[in-house]
Amino acid sequence: MNNKKIASVFSETIKELVGNEDAKDMFNHRRDGEPMPSWRVINEVVNLVRAIMFPGYFGDSVQEAHTLSYKTGMNVDRLYKLLYEQVYAGLCYGNEDMKAEEVAAAAQQATLDFIAYLPELRNKLAKDVEATYNGDPAATGFGEVICCYPGVKAVSNYRMAHRLLELGVPLIPRIISEIAHSETGIDIHPGACIGEYFTIDHGTGIVIGETCIIGNNVKLYQGVTLGAKSFPLDEKGNPIKGIPRHPILKDNVIVYANATILGRITVGKGAVIGGNIWVTDNVPDGGQIVQRK
Repeated sequence: MNNKKIASVFSETIKELVGNEDAKDMFNHRRDGEPMPSWRVINEVVNLVRAIMFPGYFGDSVQEAHTLSYKTGMNVDRLYKLLYEQVYAGLCYGNEDMKAEEVAAAAQQATLDFIAYLPELRNKLAKDVEATYNGDPAATGFGEVICCYPGVKAVSNYRMAHRLLELGVPLIPRIISEIAHSETGIDIHPGACIGEYFTIDHGTGIVIGETCIIGNNVKLYQGVTLGAKSFPLDEKGNPIKGIPRHPILKDNVIVYANATILGRITVGKGAVIGGNIWVTDNVPDGGQIVQRK
């Protein structure tokens, strides 16, 4: 083996990788030496939150009433430690001008605010579970819905991610939503606003865009897309970010399988959108859009 030749190839390759113009964008250099958020640890955070929300269904499957407070306390304590580290890393990534002590203070506050939100999160998820159970005659009980339904997993992740986004935490909300996307095939952007008693039936292939607004008691079936119709461009030809571009679904809307609803349109209260429909115009309250026979 020609060690001199190997060393030459290594040296030239490393030189090109480090000196390449693309390295400026591919290298995380916003805060030199600080870690990026970890997918592995954030996945553990998600599992801890699920264990706190649904004791016995996630985490330790053996639960006893007299130890529930102790186990919940242990989980909350570990959640705080892990989440603080990840929020700190996320803030380092997203706030290069902040001083280290400012990042630490902001990370602690955001983490404590999320911990304080856990009872409200439980309340919201309990309503989602109830709506899912009531909306599916095949469901045998709340336990089956919690354990087995991909929609509940995806919505759980969404509600965690949405709260962290509200608290100003960068990057981590998207990682949490993508964990659910990988697990369930359901893609919910953490920026979407989703009301109470939300149901996803089957769920595979559902896409909910960043600026969607969804009311209470809404039900979506598999393959539904709540997307953008077009992307307005700036003077340089780049998409303008942050503008409302996804649908608004009001209370009590049902959208059946593989319907595609695009643009900043409004689907009125109690409307029903049939399967395999392409909708780009407003739908009135109580409206029904179905394929012609």
